Order: sequence, then C-alpha cells, then structure tokens
Amino acid sequence: MSDGGAEVAVRSDGLIPVQPGPVEGASGRKSANARGEEVRAVDIVDMGMDMNMGVGTGGPGGESAGERSAPPRPAAGTAAVADGAATPVIAGAGPVTGPGERATVRLRDGGPEQPPRYAPEWLQLREGADAAARARELLAPLRSRLSGLPGRTGGRVVHDLGCGTGSMGRWLAPRLDGAQHWVLHDRDPYLLHFAAVASPRSAADGGRVTVETRRGDVSRLTADVLTGASLVTASALLDVLTREETEALADACVGAGCPALLTLSVAGRVDVGPGDPLDDEIAEAFNAHQRRDGLLGPDAVTVAGEAFSERGATVLLRPSPWRLGPEEAALTEQWLRGWVGAAVEQRPELRGPAERYLSARLAACAAGTLQVVVHHTDLLALPRETGEAT
Repeated sequence: MSDGGAEVAVRSDGLIPVQPGPVEGASGRKSANARGEEVRAVDIVDMGMDMNMGVGTGGPGGESAGERSAPPRPAAGTAAVADGAATPVIAGAGPVTGPGERATVRLRDGGPEQPPRYAPEWLQLREGADAAARARELLAPLRSRLSGLPGRTGGRVVHDLGCGTGSMGRWLAPRLDGAQHWVLHDRDPYLLHFAAVASPRSAADGGRVTVETRRGDVSRLTADVLTGASLVTASALLDVLTREETEALADACVGAGCPALLTLSVAGRVDVGPGDPLDDEIAEAFNAHQRRDGLLGPDAVTVAGEAFSERGATVLLRPSPWRLGPEEAALTEQWLRGWVGAAVEQRPELRGPAERYLSARLAACAAGTLQVVVHHTDLLALPRETGEAT
C-alpha cells in the first residue's frame, strides 16, 4: 500500500497501520491487536498541521531533514524565562508537564489541559544536530552482527521505540544493507503519521524499506513482542525511563537475542562558551530535574549498560555530542530556554539570576558568539548469539 513515498505495509494480524489521508474526524478510527497496542488513523489536516514539514529521507552522506527544513512554528507549552515572562517554548525543548506526570505516557490528543511532551517542531528542529552527533563508530559492529543473521522474508525487522517523527529511521535505514521492515512504536498517533509518511524508501544497497506503526507504551515491551526482530533502536529515550523500565527493556532485547542501538542519551555535561559563573549551577539543577519522579536522566547510560552486561550482552559506548554554533542558532535558542526553564522549575530560587543569565546567553546566541556542546552517549548492546558459550 503506497502513500506516495515510503511503502507502508499491512500488518500480519490484518490491521492497517497509520496512514495519511481523510478519515472519520480528527479523533480517528481505532483498533487494537492481541497485545493491546492501538492502531489508529488520524486526520492530520484536521489537527491543524501541514504535512509538508520538510521531513525527508536522509542519505548516507549525512544530510538530514532537519538541515533542509524551514524554521518550526511555535507550539503549545511555555516556560518561565528572561524578563519574568512566559515565553513560548516548543514542547520537548523544556518542561511542559506538571509535577508527577510521566513524559513516557503523555498523549498528543490529551486535550489542551494536557500539552504534548514532544512536538513535531522540536523533533524537526533537532534532527540535523542528532544526525551529526550519532556515533558512526557503532555502525561497523552492528553491521557485522546483522550480516550474520539468517535472511528473513521481507527483510530484517527493526523496532524503533519512541520513534517520534521517525528521524532514527531516516538516519539509520540508508546506512544498513538489505531489505528492512521497520516497526515504529510511539504513544503519539500524531507523530506516528509523520514517521510513516517520511520514512526512507531504500537501504544502503537499494534494498526495499517498509514500515508499520504501533501505538503503545514502549515501557511494556517484552521478548515476545521482539520475536523475529533483528534490531531494537531508539533515540533520546533512555533518559526518560526509570530503572525498572530500563531493566525490562534489557530483559526483552536479551531474551529475544536482539541487538539494541540506543542513541543520544543525555550525559549530564554541558559546555557553554564563553563561560559564566552560573553555568555549573544551572547544569546541576537541570540534571536534578531530569532525575525527578524516578527517571534516570543523566544516569541512564550507566544503568542501561549495567543492565545489558548483567544479562550477558556485550556493551559498547561512544560519545555523541551536539556541537551547536551560529548555524544552529534556532536550535540553541530553544535548547537554552528549555535548559534554563527546567533548572528554574527544579530550583525556583534561581529565577532572578537565571533570567539575567538567559538574557545574556540569548543575546550571545543571536550575535553568533555562543558555542554550546551538549554531551550525549550512544549505546550498542549485542546479546550472545545462539550457541555462543556463556
């Protein structure tokens, strides 16, 4: 079934995954499979968004949609920033959920009183920086493992957890050989549309790439769901999971003998130049905010690495920093507002000095004199192959 771009496959259980085009109202039509995962069609036009966001297929050369697209439109969500005013912050760039609310279960269609955790505009804005940052050194061991897997009808099956608008697939699918079938998981039906429509069409060697979508909670993933899978992947996911959810993810991947490539987890370190005495205090408050309600935040990669290693997997870690200069000013501005806003939400007593700090940082960003490195870490976990000695 063609959408005019990527090939969108019909599910093996007979259900049709999310498709673009007219449906019965903005709320869409729903159905569920045996695991309780929802398959949903939603009318994107009725929800007030333009499908032509400039999101396209990234190629092996590293060009990505985020590098080609127009500046994003403002989205719902605000954070306290300079001058004490509520300035728009794209959902996902900063805190938009209330105390005790879990980012991993926020739905786009929850109503105006429940703003989205990740807006398409934020995911689009960061896509170029994500693509440039991911650790390409992990691709060689991944390709080596995948080349040893038996061939499957329809190609290798890749599960993309918390896929958002599908940027991971646009980056990775064209860098892997062979036919691929991507299973896109997200709680947000709105984002699943973008992921399905803008998925890549072919692999590095010209092999066919198909997709399907599954709406569900990725923290409930089990080894049964991954039966027959060749790879699990995710981007910027680990740091919004709890220890229990991360261990469950490791259980599922190792139990299914499925490698996992988990990229762009925050490392808890930020370098901002030129330096300011408040840099460290803002960073510490932000890290504390990331750890709220039991989330792992900057501890995520350490916990995930231990979880996979304890289950017998080989774990490889590589740095994947954002390097933001004048050419990334739009992303840097939104990141700054979210970074400082989260710090102030965590420590309200910082509000006064943080407002002055942010005002100066935004002025430097606009002048092209600000340099920011936001440190992340990529993780590749390779479970033992069948028959490998323990």
